[in-house]
Amino acid sequence: MGKGGAGLRVVAGSLRGRVLGPIPPGVRPTSDRVRESVFGRLGELDGQRVLDLFAGTGALGIEAISRGAEGLVAVDRARRSVSAIEKNLEQLGVASVAKVMREDARRAVRRLAEDGEVFDLVLMDPPYAETDEAPGVLEALVTCDILDPAAVVVVEGSKRHSLSRVPGLVLESTREYGDTVVYWFGRESE
Repeated sequence: MGKGGAGLRVVAGSLRGRVLGPIPPGVRPTSDRVRESVFGRLGELDGQRVLDLFAGTGALGIEAISRGAEGLVAVDRARRSVSAIEKNLEQLGVASVAKVMREDARRAVRRLAEDGEVFDLVLMDPPYAETDEAPGVLEALVTCDILDPAAVVVVEGSKRHSLSRVPGLVLESTREYGDTVVYWFGRESE
């Protein structure tokens, strides 16, 4: 679990080396090693629309902006996290390309679908205690039809909890980092 101490650094891209604000109490941020690996595989994100669910500090979404994403929606239901995300976006000068929602992840997905939003990349890092919420959120992404046909969905979780099959998504690969596992999903071809 992250403490309210020093912030995280942006790993690469236009904001490389910039420091985010303090980590809110109770937030377990994605490690630098995992962020480097995930974004190394994703490469440049020029022009992509990104959805960061269970956003915590906003580090994953901010990393996406740093690598060229043109838009970000960051979602977290904790007031402290939303405040931290908003401060980080302002401090880094990228608030104009981001929207922050204080909302339950599934409800946020439904609201975004009602607004006609479509995303190229979805990043999900639910608290390990809430990993059982991930399948329902993944199903909502599919049923609400907010994923571009070529969308990538990246989910971080604990090795103690595995993700079952989600209709409409194909598990393309998994990668382990200590106690953490990262799942890579793509859209199922119709």
